[in-house]
Amino acid sequence: MKPVVLIISAALALTACASTPTPAPAPTPVSTPAPQARSYLVSDNPSADVDAALARASQSGKRLLLVMGANWCGDSRALAGWIATERFAELIDGKYELVFVNIGMPGSGDGHNLGIARRFGVSDLPGLPNVLVLTKDGILVNPTTATSWRNAASRSGDAIYDELATLADQPI
Repeated sequence: MKPVVLIISAALALTACASTPTPAPAPTPVSTPAPQARSYLVSDNPSADVDAALARASQSGKRLLLVMGANWCGDSRALAGWIATERFAELIDGKYELVFVNIGMPGSGDGHNLGIARRFGVSDLPGLPNVLVLTKDGILVNPTTATSWRNAASRSGDAIYDELATLADQPI
């Protein structure tokens, strides 16, 4: 019986040597978490805030960056956080008049300031945040993407920056 045990042992040893080792799993890239900000303060008159920003945009030739969201929303806070970073400062200061508008919880019936979006042709806000880029004359530059920011917390800072930079100069 000993020769059989030796043959089996030798066969197993050879099989182990001939097998290809399982490759180590690829390292998971570490993504930088989005910064967070609570910029959706309740204004006494958000329509007047928007009007004042449009007046400034008209004088400066900039666009209005109208960010509609709420502080309870992680995606809204993430977008506000990116916008508040030093990296975004030159773009925002140079190309936009910025207004944050708190729209509450539209999905639960506690939405407010929704008329501001309707004023610029956006009648349905399916989630938060929403980003309306307007010319100095109040014309919506991004009608197809204004309500597509519900995933802002999972977007990279580069992607957000690039989209805002493109919208700043995009012809209408």
